[in-house]
Amino acid sequence: MKVGFIGLGNVGGKLSGSLLRNGIDLTVHDLNRELMADFAKRGAKTAQDPAQLMRDCDAVITCLPSPAASDTVMQQMLPEIKEGKIWMEMSTTDEAEVRRLGGVVLAAGGTAVDCPVSGGCHRADTGNISIFAGCDRATFDRIAPLLKTMGRRILHTGDLGSASILKVVTNYLATANLISCCEALVTAKAAGMNLNTTYEAMKISSGTSFVHETESQVILNGSRNISFTMDLVKKDAGLFQDVADRNNVPLEISPMLVKIFADGIERYGERCYSPDIIRRLEEATGLDILAPGFPAEMSDDEPEELGYEVIPQGSAQTQAAEWSDYGA
Repeated sequence: MKVGFIGLGNVGGKLSGSLLRNGIDLTVHDLNRELMADFAKRGAKTAQDPAQLMRDCDAVITCLPSPAASDTVMQQMLPEIKEGKIWMEMSTTDEAEVRRLGGVVLAAGGTAVDCPVSGGCHRADTGNISIFAGCDRATFDRIAPLLKTMGRRILHTGDLGSASILKVVTNYLATANLISCCEALVTAKAAGMNLNTTYEAMKISSGTSFVHETESQVILNGSRNISFTMDLVKKDAGLFQDVADRNNVPLEISPMLVKIFADGIERYGERCYSPDIIRRLEEATGLDILAPGFPAEMSDDEPEELGYEVIPQGSAQTQAAEWSDYGA
């Protein structure tokens, strides 16, 4: 299968790098010509525009910063979409928008998938990130080899758009985790606790989380570099709130998170790293939340391996496997 990839930024560059590293026939496109040139040096083909990419490839993956960017790219690709072509949207986007664009693809004879990722840039870099995939089962089986090359844990979430809903749900949880970790670290420091000890107590307790075990480390280092910025948090929080509003869910914590990050952007700028939101509490208390021995950036120590499909607990597939084991 010939694969095209549009969007070679923080996440897209790493996902497409996994495809290239593992021998996939890859053609790339990005507005940044330097990024394209780097991929060309590593053996990828390059396309001058999205239309050429869709014309030359069987599947085209987009990993872009906003729904508007995805729409712009789709309008360029649309004349080249026909039967057999696959569009794979790996951007974090609005589920209503991905369904709209997917409908355009289907009307042209192609196939559409939303397949956003979760787990951090350091895991995207090693092919160990998690991937959600929303599409029919036949399409999922067709693209599974690509997903298992880019990611470790692959979850088929249901119809087109379902993956995007779950992506913003999990990003909401990550944002809530980040704010609670910031408050916990500052409170522990104010109470006279050693922050190295505090980190370990949080890590080995019921209070731990993926966010604590990653973002708390770059907070304590002082770099706050998690390769994710406040404007992206604001966008994702808004997408989650949109899902809740469309389904008449009266959220209480979500609006508070939106307000906190709006204030952070006003103070520090939208391109400030998201863990630097702790500065609001540092400034309010006069405390520096720093500790020795923590890395400036996260790296993934999990060996790269072919990914696998995650089967939801209680699903028909799980029950069938359990009965098979029982019969054996």
